[in-house]
Amino acid sequence: SASPGVRPLSRCPLAWGRAALQLPGLPLAPCRAFSNNKILVELDESSGVATMKFKSPPVNSLSLDFLTEFCISLEKLENDRACRGVIFASAVPKIFSSGLDITEMCGKSTEHYAEFWRAVQEMWLRLYGSNMVTVAAVNGSSPAGGCLVALSCDYRIMVENPKFSMGLNEAQLGIVAPFWFKDTFVNVVGHRIAERSLQLGSLHPAPEALKFGLVDELVPEEKLQEKAEAVMAQWLALPDHARQLTKSMMRKAVLDRMVAHREEDIQNFISFISKESIQKSLRMYMEMLKKKKS
Repeated sequence: SASPGVRPLSRCPLAWGRAALQLPGLPLAPCRAFSNNKILVELDESSGVATMKFKSPPVNSLSLDFLTEFCISLEKLENDRACRGVIFASAVPKIFSSGLDITEMCGKSTEHYAEFWRAVQEMWLRLYGSNMVTVAAVNGSSPAGGCLVALSCDYRIMVENPKFSMGLNEAQLGIVAPFWFKDTFVNVVGHRIAERSLQLGSLHPAPEALKFGLVDELVPEEKLQEKAEAVMAQWLALPDHARQLTKSMMRKAVLDRMVAHREEDIQNFISFISKESIQKSLRMYMEMLKKKKS
């Protein structure tokens, strides 16, 4: 039921954009549905703006499947000349993303931990380094990795509901936000707020998130999409090359640092997450979540 000029892009990544042009005499490219269709993508060619909606109930946790699909979707849009900007939002009520999927970090092999962590890095590298304008329309709570997704965008708009909160709360789970999470956070809110917030594992309710600069503005829920589109139009009014070069200049040092230490960061994650004490605290946290559900 897409409106005219809007292409739903979530169903077949290979039949995307110019790749869908059928060359005479060649068989159709095999069409692989997205892993679990955890992300809905639509591109409005008239405006050049795509929307990526997270649809992985109950809480849009960043599983390996979700991260893989996220990277594929972003890469496709990055390579589509019709697309200049992306709005990120959630199709699940009251939650933007709950962050990294704890089941991916508990009781698995070192190979699995390495694969999972590489996917987390890849998601951030692609999003933080994207040439497109990226706007986070945060329509629910966004702790930990969910907060990182929003922080990596160019602009953040959040629903003005004090029940919704965001922050890097890893310390509460007994884990430590990696240096590139920290760098991204510091670049948004400044060193002192980041230091205090990271040490306490704070989750900031929407009004506080605005006060600390974690988000750029708060709007009523029914105005969120409209506001995101208005902000996007303002950013897209500039010549792409000037904006892209400026963004690259501002973010390059942080991106380069991660790339230079990527393998070391993966090894650090594996040795940390494999510790019995960490596994124990993750198991306890999962038990607590199960009790909450029941």
